[in-house]
Amino acid sequence: MGVTTVTDVRPASAGTDGGVLHTLFRSEQGGHEQVVLCQDRASGLKAVIAIHSTALGPALGGTRFHAYASEEEAVLDALNLSRGMSYKNALAGLDHGGGKAVIIGDPDLIKTEELLLAYGRFVASLGGRYVTACDVGTYVADMDVVARTNKWTTGRSPDNGGAGDSSVLTAYGVFQGMRASAQHAWGDPTLRGRKVGIAGVGKVGHLLVEHLLQDGAEVVITDVRAESVDRVRAKFPQVTAVADTEALIRTEGLDVYAPCALGGALSDESVPVLTAKVVCGAANNQLAHPGIEKDLSDRGILYAPDYVVNAGGVIQVADELHGFDFDRCKTKAAKIFDTTLAIFARAKADGIPPAAAADRLAEQRMAEARHT
Repeated sequence: MGVTTVTDVRPASAGTDGGVLHTLFRSEQGGHEQVVLCQDRASGLKAVIAIHSTALGPALGGTRFHAYASEEEAVLDALNLSRGMSYKNALAGLDHGGGKAVIIGDPDLIKTEELLLAYGRFVASLGGRYVTACDVGTYVADMDVVARTNKWTTGRSPDNGGAGDSSVLTAYGVFQGMRASAQHAWGDPTLRGRKVGIAGVGKVGHLLVEHLLQDGAEVVITDVRAESVDRVRAKFPQVTAVADTEALIRTEGLDVYAPCALGGALSDESVPVLTAKVVCGAANNQLAHPGIEKDLSDRGILYAPDYVVNAGGVIQVADELHGFDFDRCKTKAAKIFDTTLAIFARAKADGIPPAAAADRLAEQRMAEARHT
């Protein structure tokens, strides 16, 4: 996405100009309101909760559970992800700021009920400044446990007052962003007759396939998991599969590329060989580094910023706080179409890539909120 990421994670011993404190207090990538380091030795919990902004309301963002190479890397991830959530929530029209938490460790090895309950107590200690949800390494069942020690947990199961899996609205929002991209690129908000390549047909990707086929698109897929590909092709035999992402991005006649797996899909290696004229997918952090958005623009490739089009999930979990209503959420997610078009219009008017335009619009909403 367009949001600048933090790359300096040198420890304090590197000097007074390096490290996390420098990032927080003196760098352009800082500006976070609060960063909480959490430890519960009895359960083995080590976590970081980063609150980037509460200008629009309580910070909202998921909890990532990952075996980081170092504590510094975990803090870095929390800073980047929380800042990105501020921008995502702002452009989704939510009355929430941005926050994110990371739990350090391999979830397959150390995740226990005791640890999740301890984490929930830290969320509670913030008194509602941070609202959590699922992310990589955490699931609905985990949020049900975390919610037992605080009332600021979303992404819970329906049996526990939540909305369950948010993949349905995430896929729907990406489809709306893709329709807006088609409108801007070809003058018609439909993918009918277009060839769309999807990299990653897991929870979100396989639902996106269905939307596209219903709209009359030709779909090409790939996934590192053969069973995911087999599941899609068993249900939709008209879908074509290719060996890997390298083959997908080089597919002749490809109109749209939808990265729906890991981040960094748009890189110095992939952009020069990409045959598609539009990129619009569900994966987070698709731009491998700052500057890639300009490379896409220079090649005439329209990029729909990931944090704009994949906001359906956060729209859903935010709604849990008000008593979940699927139709209300779907109506909000449908507005991703209009938001995406507005970003393309701003980019054209300002002569900048869409990723930069999205950042400007988000920053404008947050700045206006601070002055009201």
